[in-house]
Amino acid sequence: MSELPSRTRVVIIGGGVVGVSGLYHLAKAGWTDCVLLEKNELTSGSTWHAAGNVPTFSSSWSLMNMQRYSTELYRRLGAEVDYPMNYHVTGSLRLAHSDERMQEFQRVKGMGRYQGMDIDVLGVDEIKGRYPFLETHDLKGALYDPNDGDIDPAQLTQALAKGARDMGARIVRFCPVTSARRENDEWIITTGKGEIRCDYVVNAAGYRAREVGRMFGRDVPMAVMSHQYILFDEIPELAAWSRENGGKLPLLRDVDSSYYLRQEKNGMNLGPYERNCRAHWHTPDDPMPEDFSFQLYPDDLDRLEWYLNDAVARVPILGTAGLSRVINGPIPYAPDGNPLIGPMPGVPNAFEACVFTFGIAQGGGAGKVLAEWIIEGKTEWDMWSCDPRRYTDYTDPQYCVDKAMEIYGNEYAIHFPRHMWPAGRDRKLSPVHDRIKALGGQFGPFNGWERANWYAHPGDDISEQASETFLRDGPWQARVREECLAVRDHAGILDLPGFSRFEVRGAGARAWLSGLTTGLIPKPGRIGLAYFADDGGRIVTEMSVTALGEDDFILVTAAVAQWHDREWLERHLPGGGPITITDVTEQYDCQILTGPKSRDILAGVAASADLGKGWLTHQTATIAGRECRLVRVSFAGELGWEIHSRIEDTPAIFDAVWDAGQGFGLKPFGMLALDSLRIEKGYRAWKGDLSTDYSVLQGGLERFVRWEKESFIGKASLAAEKQAGVDKRFATLTIEDSDFDAPYMSILWLGDTIVGETTSGGFGFRTGKSIALSMLRADLHEPGTRLEIEIFGQRYPAIVERDEPLWDPKNERIRA
Repeated sequence: MSELPSRTRVVIIGGGVVGVSGLYHLAKAGWTDCVLLEKNELTSGSTWHAAGNVPTFSSSWSLMNMQRYSTELYRRLGAEVDYPMNYHVTGSLRLAHSDERMQEFQRVKGMGRYQGMDIDVLGVDEIKGRYPFLETHDLKGALYDPNDGDIDPAQLTQALAKGARDMGARIVRFCPVTSARRENDEWIITTGKGEIRCDYVVNAAGYRAREVGRMFGRDVPMAVMSHQYILFDEIPELAAWSRENGGKLPLLRDVDSSYYLRQEKNGMNLGPYERNCRAHWHTPDDPMPEDFSFQLYPDDLDRLEWYLNDAVARVPILGTAGLSRVINGPIPYAPDGNPLIGPMPGVPNAFEACVFTFGIAQGGGAGKVLAEWIIEGKTEWDMWSCDPRRYTDYTDPQYCVDKAMEIYGNEYAIHFPRHMWPAGRDRKLSPVHDRIKALGGQFGPFNGWERANWYAHPGDDISEQASETFLRDGPWQARVREECLAVRDHAGILDLPGFSRFEVRGAGARAWLSGLTTGLIPKPGRIGLAYFADDGGRIVTEMSVTALGEDDFILVTAAVAQWHDREWLERHLPGGGPITITDVTEQYDCQILTGPKSRDILAGVAASADLGKGWLTHQTATIAGRECRLVRVSFAGELGWEIHSRIEDTPAIFDAVWDAGQGFGLKPFGMLALDSLRIEKGYRAWKGDLSTDYSVLQGGLERFVRWEKESFIGKASLAAEKQAGVDKRFATLTIEDSDFDAPYMSILWLGDTIVGETTSGGFGFRTGKSIALSMLRADLHEPGTRLEIEIFGQRYPAIVERDEPLWDPKNERIRA
C-alpha cells in the first residue's frame, strides 16, 4: 500500500537498511501504526552500493552488542519473514603486524567471549590453515571471528521491509519529505504526496541526514566521505579451492595496512580506507545534488594504488585477476565514526538513526535500539557511544569534515587510551589556556574544551607516537606520579573548563529535584551528590547540587553530559510552572585547588573567606578583587576547594592563587593525575562506572538512596531489586604483577567462570597499586576474595578490597 495516510504514530524518514530495520522492530514490538517515507526507492542511498560486510568486532562494548545482535537477527530473518537472502557466514581474519595489535585483539576476544561469541586469537602458524593463499612472514598473528561474513544489502532491506509490512507497518516510496512543523504536540510532515501527522519522527536519512535535520532546526554533526572498493574477475585457484572446500574464504582485513579483502563469488573485493581520502559536498563548489539516488562518484583509482599493491603482496593470487568494476559511493561519517541513534537534541519527540558508516553490520541492532528509545524511552544496553547528545555546539561543518577524514584514514587504527587525535582541536579554550600551555600542559578535548592531561618537562617526549601504547609506563608516567604526590604532600591546581552547569530556581524547585533524585537535596549553604535513576532504577547520571537557597540551586555535571543531562532535566520539568532551568556552562570556569597546603594558599588570597567551614559547604569569596564561589569538595580525595568563577574573572583569580601557592609547593596537575586520584577513592566516572548498564544498587550507591522519601523515579524498581537481592555489586580490586592497568570491560574470572567486569582502572600513586573498579557477582564481594582479571589476554591475580576507599578510608584528610 503506497498511499499516504493522514496520521500515524511514528514517521521514519529514510528507506535504507537502518530506517527499514527501525520500522521492522517497531512493528515487532506491537507498534504497527508506523510509516516509513522514502524519497526514491528503498536502498537508493548508501545501502545499495554498500559492500555488505557484517563484522561483530568492536573495541566498544555497546557497538559490539549491536553488531552481535545484527548477526543473530540476520541468521534467522529470511526464514522468519519468508524472504530469500544471501548471507554468507564465512568467518574473518584480522591480521596483526605488531604486539600492540595483538593486545587489542586479545581485549576484543575477552569482550566477545563475555557476549557469548567464540572469537579467538591465532598464532602465525595457524593462519594458513584458514587462508592458504596468504603471505604470513611478517605477521604476529590474527583475530578469528567465526560470526563474520557478508550479506546482500538490498535483500536484507527488502526482507526487513516485508516483515514490517506483513505486521501492518507501511512504506511509502517516491515520497520526498520537504518540511516539518510542530502543532498541538504533533509533528506535521510535508511530503510530495501531501501531509502526514505523527507523534514521533525519526531522521534515518543516511548521508542526507543533515538536510533532513535542518527541517527540525538541527545541524547534524556529519560529513560525507567517498569510499571505493574494487571488484576483480574470477581467479582459477580461488574457484578450485571453493569447489574443494564447499564455501568461501574468510573475510580478510589487513587492519595495519587499512583494507579488507573478501571473496566475491570466485573473484575478490578489495576495499581500502586510504589516508589520502576525500570528503564530498562540503564546499560551495561541490554542493550535494538534489538527488543522488543509485548514483556513484567517478572512479579515483590513484588513491588506491598503494593499497592494491600491498594487497597483492599479501595475497599474490589477487595479482593474477583482472579488474572488473570500481564502486565509489558516498558514506556518512560522524566525527568519531560512530552512528547517531537516540533523541534528537533539543527537539521533542524526534529521534535520529543516521550517519551509519557501517550500516549493514549495525542496521539490525540499530533498529532494536531505535524502537526501544521510542517505545520505552530507554535502551537495553547503554548506548552513549552512539547518542546524538554526545556532541554539542562545537561541531561546525569544518570540524566534522576534519574529523571524518581523520577517522576514515585511520578506520582500523588502534585506539590507545592516552592517545589524542590531532584533528579538530582547540575548539573551546579555557580563559587561562595560555598559562596552562606555558606550564607544559599536554591537552585533550572534553566536549570540545581543551584540558591538560599531564604536564611535560623540557626534554620529555610529547610526540603523538609516544602515546601509542597500552603500557602503563610512558613519557607521562613520571610526570603524573609527580603531580599526584604534589597533591598528596603539598597542593595541586587543575584548570577544569567546561563543567556543565545549570541554574535551577523557582517555587517548588526543591520538591521537584527530590522527586528526580534518589537521595536528599542539600540545605542552603551545603552541597551534595545527587543520583538520577530511570524508572528501572538504572543510573542515568550524577550531578552535584549546590543549594544557594530553599528553591535556588546550581547543578554541575560532566562536560560531555551537557546536552544529555539538560535534556533529562527539561523532559521532567512541569509544564507552565515557575521552575526555570538555565544553562550557564559557557559563562563559568573552575579550578580545583587541593592538597594539605590548599587552606594556607587560600588564606593568602581570600582573607575574608571562612576557610574553617566544613566539607560539603560553599561560600562566596573575593580573590584578586574578583568574586568567586569556594566549594569545599575535592574529586582528588584531599583537603581542597573548587573555585568557580566567571570566565572574565578567571585569569586574575588563577594568577593570584598560583603566585600565592609558590611558597607552599603548588604544582599544576592534569586529568590523568585526577583519574588516578579519584580511582584510589573509589569515586565513579560517568559512562564508565556510572551508566544505564547498572542499577543504583549495583553501583554501590545505596547510601545515596533515601527509602523514606514518598517517591522518586526508579524507587519501585530499586525496592524490588533490594528485596530480591542484588545480583552484582560494585567492588574495588587491586591487581598484582601487571605492567598494564585494566581497561574498561576487562573480564573477571573465578577459575573458569566469568564473574564480572571492570568499569575503569588505573594506577594509584599514593597507594602504589594498580586498581580496578568493577562490577562483581554479589556472592564474591567479601574482602580478601582472590580472583583473576584478564588484561590483553593474560590473567593476573586480583584481590577484592574492603568496601571503602583505598586511600584515606575514613575521609580524615578530605575533612581536615
